Amino acid sequence: MTTFVLAGGCFWCLDAVYRTLEGVSAVVSGYTGGRTAEPTYDDVCSGTTGHAEAVAVTFDPEVIPADVVLDVFFTLHDPRQLDRQGADVGTQYRSAMFAADDEQAALFAAARDRAGETWGGGVVTTIEPLGAWTEAEPEHQDFFAKNPGQGYCTAVAVPKVTKVRKAFARWVLAS
Repeated sequence: MTTFVLAGGCFWCLDAVYRTLEGVSAVVSGYTGGRTAEPTYDDVCSGTTGHAEAVAVTFDPEVIPADVVLDVFFTLHDPRQLDRQGADVGTQYRSAMFAADDEQAALFAAARDRAGETWGGGVVTTIEPLGAWTEAEPEHQDFFAKNPGQGYCTAVAVPKVTKVRKAFARWVLAS
């Protein structure tokens, strides 16, 4: 199994998308890339901790290739937006990939290069070393499934899930 830690806007959207893919065994929402120990959701939302809302995606590369997991990441958010995704603004919503080692950093760089071609340049996604990880509070885990009618889910997450299901149909779990 392999785990990638990825940030691309609100973690609820990334969580919702990755849970729909074959070969993904776990998705955990959390915080990384910041300056304080054990931040809370409120701390991170303040924009003062330097943390990003991120997901740790654990998958079997024999079922879903690492490149597909990374291409999904660059499909489900706009990597050209600096420190934001749509109306979500702040460094906590930055587009970032947190590498556990040099091998991951190289995979991430190659995926970012592919994304640059897809998006026509201007990709601002950072590749940062994976530091301390704090798991988000229980209410943020699998948020979309627990709150399908919530306004943010219907307005923001549903279109992202739909886009990925269409683009990566081969790897979407049967309903």
